[in-house]
Amino acid sequence: MKTYAAMMVATLFWGFSFIWTKILLDIYQPITIVIIRLVLSAIFLWVIGFAFQKLEKITFKDFWLLFLLAFFQPFLYFIGETIGLSYVSSSVASVIVATIPLFSPIAAYYFFKEKLSLMNFIGILVSVVGVLLVIMKDNLELSYPVRGILLLFMAVLAAVAYSVVVIKLAGKYNVYSIITYQNTIGVFMFLPLFLTLEVEHFISVPFQWDAWIPLVELAVFASSFAFMLFTYGIQKLGVTKANTLANIIPVFTAVFAYFMIDERLNLTNIIGIIIVIAGLFLSQINRKMYLRLRMYLKSEQHNQTK
Repeated sequence: MKTYAAMMVATLFWGFSFIWTKILLDIYQPITIVIIRLVLSAIFLWVIGFAFQKLEKITFKDFWLLFLLAFFQPFLYFIGETIGLSYVSSSVASVIVATIPLFSPIAAYYFFKEKLSLMNFIGILVSVVGVLLVIMKDNLELSYPVRGILLLFMAVLAAVAYSVVVIKLAGKYNVYSIITYQNTIGVFMFLPLFLTLEVEHFISVPFQWDAWIPLVELAVFASSFAFMLFTYGIQKLGVTKANTLANIIPVFTAVFAYFMIDERLNLTNIIGIIIVIAGLFLSQINRKMYLRLRMYLKSEQHNQTK
């Protein structure tokens, strides 16, 4: 129960992160939101890391891998997600980003020769159909600009690339150190963009607590605590079960976006969300799980007959 509670809190924080970002986009520009989020998260992680002696030293030969890791996430990922959210609703964005586990097996097959199961293919196809319904109106026309949708899929591809690179580092360093260093490097990657494109707008916006509260929430809960809790869940449940629980994020986002920022979904969008989540769960099923499920259903049928 402790492990599942940790996982649900992590997915709840990530579900809220789309809403917090959407609120902030009415006040600040995208790069500003990301760099402040990363600065606050990095400070928080460094303080906790020193206090509890969690940080490990990175060797010089692994620094280029860490730099590549930070380039994919947070740099490319947050550019795609945050700027994409300026064109697309938080609910739709969360559904598109939730397709990351679908494409990870393809990368694993290409780079690590991990086999793709039939259920992986079925899950991918089903979820692609669901995503198409999510981004369309009832008359099957696109609800949002193509650039917003493409930016969010760029975030998805960046996250998949991140998962490939992080495997090379995860065996050498603890996850807390990796997250701390990648967020810190991410700050310096975003700094030139911020100084060139958005610093004047940031200075012109008067200080207001209504803006800084969601910024702190993004930094502490979404970029720090959620990763810690999710990592704890992976250690206890394994990658497959942990990813399956993470698929509930779009549901949290859709429900709370309706109550907090009055985002409405049409019937086509709702059906699409259901199909995406169904596809995500299908993609997590392997042959052993399928056989166990069949045996369970047969035993239940036998018991009912008796």
